[in-house]
Amino acid sequence: MAPHRTKVFIVDDSALARKVLSEVLGTDPEIEVVGTANDPFMAAEKLRHVVPDVLVLDIEMPRMDGITFLRKLMAQHPIPTVICSSLAESGSATALAALEAGAVEIILKPEVGKSEFFNEMRDRICDTVKAAASARVRKRVPKPLATPKLSADAVLKVPAVSPMIRTTEKVIVVGASTGGTEALRVLLEALPLDCPGMVIVQHMPEGFTATFAKRLDELCRIAVREAGDGDVVLRGQALVAPGNRHTMLRRSGAKYYVEVTSGPLVNRHRPAVDVLFRSAAQCAGRNAVGIILTGMGDDGARGMKELKDAGAATLAQDEATSVVYGMPAEAVKHGGVDQSLPLEAIGPAALRLCG
Repeated sequence: MAPHRTKVFIVDDSALARKVLSEVLGTDPEIEVVGTANDPFMAAEKLRHVVPDVLVLDIEMPRMDGITFLRKLMAQHPIPTVICSSLAESGSATALAALEAGAVEIILKPEVGKSEFFNEMRDRICDTVKAAASARVRKRVPKPLATPKLSADAVLKVPAVSPMIRTTEKVIVVGASTGGTEALRVLLEALPLDCPGMVIVQHMPEGFTATFAKRLDELCRIAVREAGDGDVVLRGQALVAPGNRHTMLRRSGAKYYVEVTSGPLVNRHRPAVDVLFRSAAQCAGRNAVGIILTGMGDDGARGMKELKDAGAATLAQDEATSVVYGMPAEAVKHGGVDQSLPLEAIGPAALRLCG
């Protein structure tokens, strides 16, 4: 009996993009492209006759944009969907809206003639599509728009915050991938204003992390922003590693700060969770709490073991609440997890571990 192949349907108004993406996916023997469409209306008609495991969807298309189509799809007949975007800066907020509407991941649109694209991204695209096939998707009811969150900064700016003076200050480091955008929202929304400082790696392309951090900042009580090189890790604030940059926790005297740098792909990712976790094990040790959330692959598994060996407390999202139980499962297999918990329980548990 022939092994099961992941059936993929591509929706993109560019004939060239459909062709190149089909060729990229066709290099993987475990993937089969079962159809393409140049707009959502044609896709809806063809999907009456074929049921793919994964939908690869463009955002900007004629007659109906991809976000509207995704919302309709997720409300009526959910299919694991991967957004394929050209990553125009102006489209970042739109792509994040797609994640909120139910997409499980974002991938780069193939760039014709760039060999480095195929060298670095071909495997990631195929892995992403195969991981999406196992994602748990459910019907979604559109949410009302959130009321913008303002702070006292709108009236009076605060002075620079003094650096921490306690050498036992706790720090929380978090890693996530597929499904992590929603998981991080749930985690951060549960945290109080005085929670320990946090550093987060979410696998996300360059240009999206700043908008993602801004969106979380609007929804959460704590402050959330994209990390910059040299930023101090402060209580009541989460720093999100910028796309295409590794982010490491560092220490100078009594304070933690982050180093943001380039470097090779680690576990096919930049930023990589393993890089953050290893740096936290080295400079924070038992004062760190490591958290690994939903995601494909094994990035973060070795780093979690290093954190645990250094005396840190470690938590993983359980299988039942993970969109893709890949990274947490690998961390458990490597012996780096103290507790596997439902997503809603991770924030309170982390706070208890921080005392």
